[in-house]
Amino acid sequence: MSLPDHTELIRRARAARKNSHSPYSGFRVGAALLAANGKIYTGCNVEISTYALTLCAERTAAFKARSEGVKSFRAIAIVTDAQELISPCGACRQVLMDLCGDIDIILAGPRGAHSVFRLSDLLPMAFGPGNLSRHKKP
Repeated sequence: MSLPDHTELIRRARAARKNSHSPYSGFRVGAALLAANGKIYTGCNVEISTYALTLCAERTAAFKARSEGVKSFRAIAIVTDAQELISPCGACRQVLMDLCGDIDIILAGPRGAHSVFRLSDLLPMAFGPGNLSRHKKP
């Protein structure tokens, strides 16, 4: 899949959104994470009644991929039902930076509009694994 054409990644995120478990907010989110090897890992948001235990679609996809040993990624598409494009929450931005690196973030709405950003644009001056390794004591 070429990065300029994100059609398939957005389509897979839309399909994942249909599996959303969002009985409290009604806010459905789907994500499709493209690994460097071309495999796509999908995720949806899963709400729990004590919101703090809720898992976002982006983290679901990233954890699924990493749990299968994938360590290199190219892009993630995120689709919601909202008319405006919705970017990942702060927790998801941090998880994506740590696990996936500075990948393309494709934000898409329900009717086809989409925009592409770099994760570093959404998380400037990010703290990540590299910061920790520079401060290890010998």
